[in-house]
Order: sequence, then structure tokens, then C-alpha cells
Amino acid sequence: MSNLAIIDDIATHGLSVCDGFLSAQEVHDLHTCLPAQWAQATIGREQKQHTNTQIRRDKIHWLERGSQPAVDALLAKMADLQQAFNRHLFLGLFEYEAHFAKYNPGDFYAKHYDAFEGRSNRKVTTVLYLNEDWSEQDGGEIVIYNPDGSHRQTLWPKAGRLVTFLSEAFPHEVLPAKRQRFSIAGWYRLNGMSGQRVDPIR
Repeated sequence: MSNLAIIDDIATHGLSVCDGFLSAQEVHDLHTCLPAQWAQATIGREQKQHTNTQIRRDKIHWLERGSQPAVDALLAKMADLQQAFNRHLFLGLFEYEAHFAKYNPGDFYAKHYDAFEGRSNRKVTTVLYLNEDWSEQDGGEIVIYNPDGSHRQTLWPKAGRLVTFLSEAFPHEVLPAKRQRFSIAGWYRLNGMSGQRVDPIR
């Protein structure tokens, strides 16, 4: 699936599933970049950030440009997709932020929105999966709901798969996995200004 096909899906449905967005080699190279040190994931932003293991139990590590060639290659690929969004859908996307996510067996992320209408600069959510030799029996699916709360789609974390959706439109959750599960969660953001200060990335 090309970037234009993803754009068309988002324009039509608000949601896109692209298998093979990352090749097996790209998945392997990113897997070798997984860090030794992880931070407990939080909910909320800036002063309102806090941990709540009743809502999410994954651990994260933010991607940094210049840290690893495979990370830089991925960020360049996501920048190309950002340009396509801006060129064809005029979204005005300003920045892309992303982190590795690790779910140990039994970890989950309860149903939530990535952005609330008019209250967040996150516009488009992306999720990339790095799970080699994963089977449906391993669990760890992402469940996506329609805005009215009805079930939309359940997707297992297949290696190389990219799931993209409008951040304000779709509540979603991550079900517990039976073995360790890795992904890259990312968001294309608008440029929010507070006075003369650019809204912080994280």
C-alpha cells in the first residue's frame, strides 16, 4: 500500500490498515534498536502527566533522531507520509512524535482516545508493529471502536503492519498479550502556540 492509498483511506474512512508498510528487514533492524531501559508509560500531558496501571501498563522509550540508523530511516519514512497528508488533505501537520512501547505478558491499555476534540494537538495516530513470528493466539490485539462506542475492528499486532487513524475519532484499547509485545506508537501533531511558545512535543 502506498502513501496515497493510506491518504485515501483516511479521507474516506478515517482509518487505514497497511500490511507490509515495514519490510521484514526493517522490522528486524528496528527490533535491534529496542532499548535496555524503559520508562513506565503515563497518561495526560505536561503538568497533568501521571501513571495509572489500572488504565495502562506498557513501558515506553521515545524515539530520538540521530540515535540509530534504523530509527532515522523510520522517521524519514514517516516524514514522507506527513508531507503526503499535508499535500493532499491540507491537515497542517507540524511534527511527528513516537515511542517504542513494550507490553509484557498481561499488560494492557484500557479503552481511550488519543485526543479529545479541540483539546489536543494530536491529529493522526500511527501504530507500527515489530512482533516477529506473532500468531493470533498470542493476543495483544488493538481493538478500535466507532465514535458511538460500537466495535469497529480488531487487529492483531502483525510485524510490519501500520495502523493509522484520526486521533479524535476512534477510541481504542490494547488487549493483554500472552508474550512480550513491541510496537511504535506515534502521532502527527498540529503546532499549538501558547503566547510565543511552541507547544512542547511531549
